[in-house]
Amino acid sequence: MIRMSDFSSSFIGDPDAVIIANGNYPMHEIPLSYIEKAKYIVCCDGAANGFIARGGHPDAIVGDCDSISEENKIRFGGIIHPNPDQYTNDLTKSVHFCVQQGMKNLVIVAATGKSEDHTLGNISLLAEYMLQAQVAMITDYGILYPIHSPTTFPSFRGQNISFFCIDRAEVTLRGLRYPLDKAILTNWWQGTLNEALGDTFSIETRGRTIVFCSHYSVSNPLTSTSM
Repeated sequence: MIRMSDFSSSFIGDPDAVIIANGNYPMHEIPLSYIEKAKYIVCCDGAANGFIARGGHPDAIVGDCDSISEENKIRFGGIIHPNPDQYTNDLTKSVHFCVQQGMKNLVIVAATGKSEDHTLGNISLLAEYMLQAQVAMITDYGILYPIHSPTTFPSFRGQNISFFCIDRAEVTLRGLRYPLDKAILTNWWQGTLNEALGDTFSIETRGRTIVFCSHYSVSNPLTSTSM
């Protein structure tokens, strides 16, 4: 029996750190498993409140410290790394912190939900983070990977695949229900709702692109992901 976590781990590997952002806390077993097995956990400012309330103990708390509770500021003062820069958000500050500590394989969770503007902003930032580290964002519905060169992904038949071009660049798709050959897309919706045909698919591009790969079951985040 194959578990969907095997698909993600085969591509992501063993992350140096898991960053918990201040969006909706995950319910699906795949993002939760990365939190549970994390070697190092960084909370983005106010995300620490929810993680600590769930019994978690972060290794670092990073941000401008305008959202973390006073109680947690005192209790976890020794691991708080304040960054007052108002031109970057707390997620970016947390990624920069990890890179400065020598951690270059990062998983981000809880970065979506609550507010669509923050969700879109956080997803788009993956295109910048990949220049500094290997990074993936895991949600209750799938995994988002940034790429900027030809890449082959592990997949399963029927897996929902979407991609979003940040740059205007040719894209070739292989192993998907709707292939493309050196196409240039002009809107994000044009890369959505494709489907994997087998155990791998490839995207050939030289532009910054964010790829979404669904978990096995996305109809309910609490549904088992075994197959």
